[in-house]
Amino acid sequence: MTQFRKLANPGPLGLSSFALTTFVLSLHNGAIGQPFGTPTSIVLGLAFFYGGLCQLLAGMWEFAQNNTFGATAFSSYGGFWMSYAVIITPGFEVLPTLTEAGGTAKAHGLGIFLLGWVIMTFIFFLATLRSNLGLCLLFAFLDITFILLCAGDWTSTPKVTKAGGYMGMLTAFIAWYIAASDLITTDNSIFTLPNPSLARKFSANHIEDGKTEDGN
Repeated sequence: MTQFRKLANPGPLGLSSFALTTFVLSLHNGAIGQPFGTPTSIVLGLAFFYGGLCQLLAGMWEFAQNNTFGATAFSSYGGFWMSYAVIITPGFEVLPTLTEAGGTAKAHGLGIFLLGWVIMTFIFFLATLRSNLGLCLLFAFLDITFILLCAGDWTSTPKVTKAGGYMGMLTAFIAWYIAASDLITTDNSIFTLPNPSLARKFSANHIEDGKTEDGN
């Protein structure tokens, strides 16, 4: 009989890599600790390797765990961070090319990029309504973050981008909390962190011997 090695839970890695990278970029977007408009180079390493590569790997391991949602979400946001890193890396000439085009090319180009992630994140949000409270809040706040950043770039309004930065920080803390709730268990700690389930509560006789409550 073929035996397969059991994998550890990749969820905390995916959530932690997402949280830290989001937190650092959100501090930048919120102009906390540095003036608004400062180059985003400080997030490059995180975007390529922690939020990007590590989160992508977590997504691949979720495939091995037969977790379609986790695999799709982690892989997608790993790809998001890698693509964002490409956009802000000088050698790829993405931003300089958009700037040279003049007019609203740069602002609308970044806005369109973020709009795609607004739509994608909303789909993920819908898929968490029966999961747990932490995940549901995470994707709700993340979608609001993307909406604000999209609007801020599209309209070139710093106040809206800053609001997106503040919302992003809150999103990062939610992701860290969910990761901690998975990492901190009764086996390794004296307490645990609650993360209430949103799964539908079935009555004891709702499913019995393949039958529903009405007997069919």
